[in-house]
Amino acid sequence: MTFTPAIPLSGYLGWRVFESNAERQFETFKTSPEIVRNVDYFREHIAEATTAEKLVNDRKLLTVALGAFGLEDEIDKKAFIRKILEEGTDLSDSFANRLADSRWREFAKAFGYGNFTGANVNLASFREQTANNYLERAFEVSVGEVDTDMRLAMYFRREIAAIAESPYVEEAGWFTIMGQTPLRTVMESALGLPSTIGQADIDKQKELFESKAEQIFGGKSPAIFKDPLKVEDALRRFFLQTEIQNGPSESTPGM
Repeated sequence: MTFTPAIPLSGYLGWRVFESNAERQFETFKTSPEIVRNVDYFREHIAEATTAEKLVNDRKLLTVALGAFGLEDEIDKKAFIRKILEEGTDLSDSFANRLADSRWREFAKAFGYGNFTGANVNLASFREQTANNYLERAFEVSVGEVDTDMRLAMYFRREIAAIAESPYVEEAGWFTIMGQTPLRTVMESALGLPSTIGQADIDKQKELFESKAEQIFGGKSPAIFKDPLKVEDALRRFFLQTEIQNGPSESTPGM
């Protein structure tokens, strides 16, 4: 039987209700037959993928590998994925380092095929971390099949914390947010910015994000999201803006 998350309400109220039982639902999700098969296969066979070519040619392994980084929709781009993996991240001009979406850089670095230290597929710690990341993100995918906004909120809450704590948050924080569509979608709504700002020069976009963040959250840097209360405020604003754009629903207070 396919697992279907229980999300009886939409919007911010639905988010709060979902948060209260998400952990229990996640534990149930992890026992889903398809998920168990995927994770077991990855743990048993990832060490055999000694080259990037072997990984991209094994769709079962690639499903977990990409899913662990939220890149599951790219699975059919085999040549693209192989190039990213084989060039690695050691060189500043490698393919992964030139892409706006930092998830590809994290993916290539984690697998290590093109780096000086070589592939990490024989490391137990790598195998378990990747499997656990896949489980977490696959759960988000299942949530998104019921409510897209809930998936975006889960993604934002996890990733914004990592960005806020990064030693490069001042230099790269906003660029990372702008480069990942899920993060950008939530942040634009939370800041009340139109999606059309993506047509502006990248440095001008950064200035707009900074000025609105300072106005609303009291700071220009994404480091402000080290504070869980500001993260929750951003999510509240995201859901409320989405409700305004989509119009009221049965779960909207006062309806």
